[in-house]
Amino acid sequence: MVIVLVINLRLCGSNKPEPGACGVYRLMVALSRRIDLVGGLTSMQKTGLSGALFAASVAGLAGLSFLYGNFAPLLDPFPWPKAWTYGLGVLLVAACVGLLLTRAVAASAIIIAAYAVAWAMACVRPILHAPLSVGSWYGFSEALSLLVGVWTLYALHRRHDHAAATMALTSDRALRVGRILFGAACLVYGIAHFAYAAYSLAFVPTWLPARMPLVYLTGACHTAAGAALILGVLPRLAATLEAIMIILFGVLVWLPSHFAHPVPKWAGSPQNQWSETLLNFVLAAVAWLIADSLCGTRTSGTSHDRLSVARSGIGGGVHE
Repeated sequence: MVIVLVINLRLCGSNKPEPGACGVYRLMVALSRRIDLVGGLTSMQKTGLSGALFAASVAGLAGLSFLYGNFAPLLDPFPWPKAWTYGLGVLLVAACVGLLLTRAVAASAIIIAAYAVAWAMACVRPILHAPLSVGSWYGFSEALSLLVGVWTLYALHRRHDHAAATMALTSDRALRVGRILFGAACLVYGIAHFAYAAYSLAFVPTWLPARMPLVYLTGACHTAAGAALILGVLPRLAATLEAIMIILFGVLVWLPSHFAHPVPKWAGSPQNQWSETLLNFVLAAVAWLIADSLCGTRTSGTSHDRLSVARSGIGGGVHE
């Protein structure tokens, strides 16, 4: 499902889309319009498929709490009754659905942001024990990325409705801070490739040539993307390429691991396998949302035109 959505958006984004290429995208827009009976553009129509990918992936992570009784990717159960865990899981899934509804975005974003903050706080202890170890910062960086993602999604939504009346959390300066934070997380992802090169090598498919150079290359790409986002040098290109690279990692590494026999050792337990797969697409969606936030007036207009065409062309074709 995730792959189909990604492919359809790329095809829809081309100057001359193939006939029927936007079918899945138009269908998702139509469904989101039916869900939001209050009226107006739905959140998905305002943030595009990057927002839909983010909501679906986070909902998947929350859904794992029903299967395992704790919150993935926090694999260690919290010391509270499982009924609380399931209840909070329901709340998170509802919040993800709320991200697709115009009038529920703010409350949903607050709930998911609180989840991200709780996850980040749970990752502070390893940092305090070994602050100079890049591995200690990895979980914290993932939680920070989730927070930046929901922050950016909410900003995109509000800016669409109130283009001339931005608030502190949706201003250009605030989004710049979010990009810097995600850039710092990308630096951690990149440095980890060099610090744990032997471990990272196991993730590279055996059919690819020059596997160790690929480990260093991807590490360098993560690092370069992070530096570009922090310094503001071609940030939109950096975020786009980061999103593509993370999506490719999910498609080439994590998704095939679910069909491998035997399951690779690096995949870990089924819970770890599923949580890492879903988290991979959460991070891809975050980079994608950041790229969307940097589209500017010209690209933003193109995106809105495409959405308007999708709305008016549900029953017909896509017209230029």
